[in-house]
This record gives sequence, C-alpha cells and structure tokens, in this order.
Amino acid sequence: MENGYEREFTYVYGAVSPLEGEMEYRICEKMNTEEIGAFLGHVGARYPDDHILMVVDGASSHKAKALPIPDKISLILLPAYSPQLNPQENVWDEIREKNFPNRVFSTMEAVHEQLQAGLAKFAADTQGVTSLTAWPWIRNVLA
Repeated sequence: MENGYEREFTYVYGAVSPLEGEMEYRICEKMNTEEIGAFLGHVGARYPDDHILMVVDGASSHKAKALPIPDKISLILLPAYSPQLNPQENVWDEIREKNFPNRVFSTMEAVHEQLQAGLAKFAADTQGVTSLTAWPWIRNVLA
C-alpha cells in the first residue's frame, strides 16, 4: 500500500501601503505573468490618482518583459534572497500564524475560504497593517 500525498497550491499577490495601513490582495491558482499583470491592473484601478511605488521580489513573473505595468505603477526589484526588506513578508507570516496554525484541510475550497476570511479580516485592520509593515526605515524614507 502506498501512502502518497497530493500537493495543490494556491497563490496570493499582495501589496501594502505601510503608512496608510491599506492592503490589496488577489488569490490565484497560478503564479505567472498574466496573474501578476492582473493584480497590478487591479491595484492601479483602485488608486487611479496615485503613483504607486511597488517593491517586488525576483520572481520571474515580476520581471518578465511581457508584464503589463500600468503607467502609474513603478516596480522596484529587491536584491536576491532579501525577504527581510519586504514588509509584505510579515503579512504572509501573520496570515499563516493566525489562520493556518497546525491545520489540515480536506479540500482546497476550505483552504481558499480560510485564506479569504483571514486576508479580509487583516486588510480591514488598518492599524494592524501599519503596525506590522511600517518599519522605522520605511517611515523615515516616506516622511
């Protein structure tokens, strides 16, 4: 008898505005240029009057030549292996810790429901988002 595990994945694109405590996210089945492009389009549409400076990691989809970047969004690529420079990483840690501690789900639908609920709750807490992401150096740079 073979005991095997089947792995399924889900992905979340997210962005925070540390000083305002605002957060945008998009749950996706794939991580690719099309999905990040749709996320950037969503963020650009939500903030049409702002120029957005978005820090991204080195994922291939984040730097693909075919990536459609809205005019009012500028991407800054982080150095390789430097998640400590990206405040969004703290958000992922918080979501995992608060919403998925030692949990086993029988379906991906249940995972998505839990993820959606956790993200929505966290995004609604602007003070929590600011507290977790507005590091002193970020405050200094943006002041």
